[in-house]
Amino acid sequence: MLRVGSKAACIACRNLVSTNMGVRFRVPLQKLHPLSRAIHHRYSGNTNPQRPPHRTAARYFTSMSRLPMRPPKPPPGSGGRGYQQQRSFWVARLAARLLRLRYILLGTAVGGGYTAKKTYEEWKDLLPDFSEYNWVIPDFVWELSEQIDLDKLAKALPEMEEIAKLLPDLDKIGENFTFIKSLLSSGVSLGSEVKGASGLHLLLETAGDPPLKATDSSAAATPESSDKQFKKSSDKEKIDQLQEELLRTQLKYQRMLERLEKENKELRKVVLQKDDKGIHQRKVKKSLIDMYSEVLDILSDYDSNYNTQDHLPRVVVVGDQSAGKTSVLEMIAQARIFPRGSGEMMTRSPVKVTLSEGPHHVAMFKDSGREFDLTKEEDLAALRHEIELRMRKSVKEGQTVSSETISLSVKGPGIQRMVLVDLPGVISTVTTGMAADTKETIFSISKAYMQNPNAIILCIQDGSVDAERSIVTDLVSQMDPHGKRTIFVLTKVDLAEKNLASPSRIQQIVEGKLFPMKALGYFAVVTGRGSSGESIDSIKDYEEDFFQNSRLLRDGMLKAHQVTTKNLSLAVSDCFWKMVRESVEQQADVFKASRFNLETEWKNNYPRLRELDRNELYEKAKNEILDEVISLSQVTPQLWESILQKKLWERVSTHVIENIYLPAAQTMDSGTFNTTVDIKLKQWTDKQLPHKALEVAWETLQEEFARFMAEYKGKDQDDIFDKLKEAVKDESIKRHKWNERAMDSLRVIQHNALEDRSITDKPQWDAAIQFMEETLQSRLKDTESVIRDMVGPDWKQRWFGWKNRTPEQHIRNETKNELERLLKLHDDHTAYLANDEVTTVRKNLEGRGVEVDPVLIKDTWHQLYRRHFLQNALSHCNLCKRGFYYYQRHFVDSELECNDVVLFWRIQRMLVITANTLRQQLTNTEVRRLEKNVKEVLEDFGEDQEKKSQLITGRRVQLAEDLKKVREIQEKLEAFIEALHKEK
Repeated sequence: MLRVGSKAACIACRNLVSTNMGVRFRVPLQKLHPLSRAIHHRYSGNTNPQRPPHRTAARYFTSMSRLPMRPPKPPPGSGGRGYQQQRSFWVARLAARLLRLRYILLGTAVGGGYTAKKTYEEWKDLLPDFSEYNWVIPDFVWELSEQIDLDKLAKALPEMEEIAKLLPDLDKIGENFTFIKSLLSSGVSLGSEVKGASGLHLLLETAGDPPLKATDSSAAATPESSDKQFKKSSDKEKIDQLQEELLRTQLKYQRMLERLEKENKELRKVVLQKDDKGIHQRKVKKSLIDMYSEVLDILSDYDSNYNTQDHLPRVVVVGDQSAGKTSVLEMIAQARIFPRGSGEMMTRSPVKVTLSEGPHHVAMFKDSGREFDLTKEEDLAALRHEIELRMRKSVKEGQTVSSETISLSVKGPGIQRMVLVDLPGVISTVTTGMAADTKETIFSISKAYMQNPNAIILCIQDGSVDAERSIVTDLVSQMDPHGKRTIFVLTKVDLAEKNLASPSRIQQIVEGKLFPMKALGYFAVVTGRGSSGESIDSIKDYEEDFFQNSRLLRDGMLKAHQVTTKNLSLAVSDCFWKMVRESVEQQADVFKASRFNLETEWKNNYPRLRELDRNELYEKAKNEILDEVISLSQVTPQLWESILQKKLWERVSTHVIENIYLPAAQTMDSGTFNTTVDIKLKQWTDKQLPHKALEVAWETLQEEFARFMAEYKGKDQDDIFDKLKEAVKDESIKRHKWNERAMDSLRVIQHNALEDRSITDKPQWDAAIQFMEETLQSRLKDTESVIRDMVGPDWKQRWFGWKNRTPEQHIRNETKNELERLLKLHDDHTAYLANDEVTTVRKNLEGRGVEVDPVLIKDTWHQLYRRHFLQNALSHCNLCKRGFYYYQRHFVDSELECNDVVLFWRIQRMLVITANTLRQQLTNTEVRRLEKNVKEVLEDFGEDQEKKSQLITGRRVQLAEDLKKVREIQEKLEAFIEALHKEK
C-alpha cells in the first residue's frame, strides 16, 4: 500500500509519466512530494523547478475516457498484419498500465485512511476521561452537541500566552527550594515562622518531600551548622517572600478558575435553553432534587410533628437571631429572596428551600404556579413580600412563630442541588410584643428538625460578637454531640478581624477548639457590608477582595478551602447527597412496612368499604348536600303557602286577639268597633306586620332546609357526614340575609288587603266564620286552662286523684265563685270592675273568713270575664252563620251585626295574600340565594384543610388518610431511588 506524498508513490508516479502516454490525474502540483515535482518538471520540459509548467503533472493522471484512442500510423511499406500485431501490443501494454494505476490509487487510499485513524486514536488517548462527570450535563445536551458553535467555544478559552503568564516563576521557586533544603540539611530551627507557613507545607508535599516540621527550639546547633546559618532576619524575609509568592500564584489560579466557571455557566445556560428539537414539548423528566423535595413536602403534610420515622436527610440551618443565617442562605441561592429587618425577628416559620440547576434564575412556591424572575428587582421584592405574608398567615393569633413549613424552590445556572430548611433564629430573651412561650416554641421546632439522625445541621455563628453569647452551639451539641453531621459556619469575619484584639481567636473557632461542640467542617464567610440593598454579585466581590487581602489567610489561620460561601455550598451539597445515598433505601423500607400494617388494619376493620380519604369523602358529602338544597325547589307552591300561612298566624294571632279584636269588641258599639279596628290595623301594618312576615318566611326556609337535611340522613347516608352537614347548614343560614327591599312592597300589599271589607260570596263568609270559631275556641281553651291552674284541682281530681289545693288556690277559688255570681247578675257587664264592686266582693269574702287582696280580685276577674266574653262571642258567631243575607243587603240588625266576622275575614285574606307573596319571593329568589350560599360555604370549607379535619373525623378517615400518604411517599421514594441509581 502506498501513501499519498510518500517516496514510493513518487517513484511510481515517475515511471508512469515516463510512458509518454499522456495519462492525467487530478492532484494539484503543490500537494505532490518534492521528488515528484522534480520528476514532473524534468519530463515536462520545465527547466525551472520553482516555476510550475502550464500543465501540472497532476493533470497527467485521468480517466480512460480522456485518453486519445487513435493508434500511431504504421511505417510505409509495412503490411496490414504487422500493423495489427503492433496495435494488439499497444492495447495489452495500455491495459497493464491501467491495472497498475488502479492498485496504486487503492493502496494510497487505504494507507491514508489507516494513518488518519491512527492519528485520531492517538489524539483521543490524550484526552481525559469525562465519564464520571456525565451527571453535570443533562441527557438531552448530547443530542444538541452537534449544534454547539465550536468556534465560539474555542474563542472563549484562554490563550496559551495568558495561561503562561499565570504560571509561577519556576526559577524563583527553585531557588527557594534550594534555600529551604540547605536550611534543613544544616539543621537550622525555623521556629514559629516556618510553622505558620501553610503554603510552604503545600509546596514541599507537592515536590515529594516530607512536610516541614518545626524543630525543637531548645535543641542546640552544632558548630558546623552555626557557621552556615543565615541571619534570622534574612530567614524571615525569605519565608515571607515565599508565602507572598504562593498567595499570588493561588489568587491568579483562582481568578482564572472563576473566569472559566463563569464562561462555563454561560455555555450551560445556552445549552439548557436550546429547544430546536422540541425538548420541552416532550415529557420532561423531573430532576433528582425535585423528586426528593416532593417526598419531603408530602412528609411535612403527613406529619408536621415528626411522630413518624421520617429520617430523610435535610440541611437544617440554625443560628442565633441576627447571626446572618438568612444571608448565608441567600448567598447559596444566589438571590436576596428572604425578608430582612434590622434586629427584628423576620423568620417566623420554617422555610424549605429546594435548590436545583436550571437555565433561568427563578423561584416558585409549591402551591402556586407563578414564577418569580430573580434577575428582576420587582420580582424579588414581590417574592419577599409573599414570603412575609405567608409567614404572618401561618402564625396563629396570640403566637409569634409557627411550625407550619413554607415550601419554596429556587432554580438557576450553577446552583448546587440540595434541600435546606431555614428555621427561626434562637433567642435568649422574650421581648415586648412576643408571646410568652416564643423561646420554648423556637427550641421545640429546632429540636424537631435536628433530632432527625440524618439531618445535616448548618450551625451559623456570628463572628462579630463574643462567642460566649452564643446559644445555638449548646443546642447543636445536645442534638449532635459527636459532630458527625454538623457543619459550622462563622459569619461576619470581616467585622471579627477588625474588632477582635486577638485574631487567633478566629483560628481557635474554625479549628473547633473554642466551642464545646464538634463539627465535620468549619467555614468562614463574609455576607456583605450589612446593607440590605447590596446585590449578590457585589457581596461576592467584597468577600473575594476581603479574603485576598486578609491576614487570616495570609498568616495561615484559615485554609483556602475553609473560606467563601461558594466552598461552603459545595461542601454542604456533597455532604447532603452522601447522606441521601446512605439512608434513602432504609427509609423506603420503613414506609413499606408502615404501609403493610395500615392495609392490614383496614382489611380487618372495614372490609366492605372503599378507602376514601378526607378530600374524597368531602366531595361525596358536598354532592349530597347540594342535592338536598336542590330538593327545596321541588316543594309545591301549595305546601309553601300553607306552611307560611299557618306559621304567620301563629306569630300574629296573639296580637290580633289581644290588641285589636278584644279592645274593639268590648266597646259594645258598632261604629266604635270599626273605627278602633281600622286604627289598630293601620298602626300594625305600618310598624310590625311586614317585619313579622319576613321573619316567618326566613324561619320557614330554614326549617324546610333543616327538614330535608334530616330526611336525607335516614336514606342510607353515611353518619360520618352529620357534623359537616350541620356546620354547612348553620353557616349558610348565618350568611343568608333576606332581601329587605321586598319589605316596602309587602307593606303595601298587606295594607291593601286589610282595607278591603267586601265579602263577595257565601263561601268566603263561611270561611271567615270558621276561622273566627277556631280562633275563639283556641283562646277559650287557653283561658280555661289558666283558670284551672289558678283555682287548683276540682272535686273529682281531689277525690279520685288525691290532690289538694294550696292556700292561695283556695283563696282564688273562693274569689272565682264570688265573681261568677256577679257575672250571672250582670250578663252584659263591662270588662273592668268598679272600685265599689271590688270592695263589695272583698267584704263578702271576708264575711266567709277569706282574706283577699284587691289586685287578686281584679286579676281573677280578668280571666273570668275573658272566658265569659269568648263564650258569648262564640254564641254570636253561630248566629252570624245566617247573617250573610243581612250583610249583603246592608240591613241593620242589632243581633246580627257581624263586624267581628268581617274583621276575621280581613285578617284571613291578608294571611293568604301575604303567604302567596312570600312564597313567590322564596321560590324565585331566596331559595336560589340560599343555594348559592351553600355552594360558597362548601367551597370555603373545601379550601380550609383544618376545617375539614374538624368536621370529617374518625379512625376510618384517619386510616384512609394515612394509607394514601404512605403509599404516595413509598412510590415517590422508589422512583427517586431508581433515578438515583441511574445517575450513578
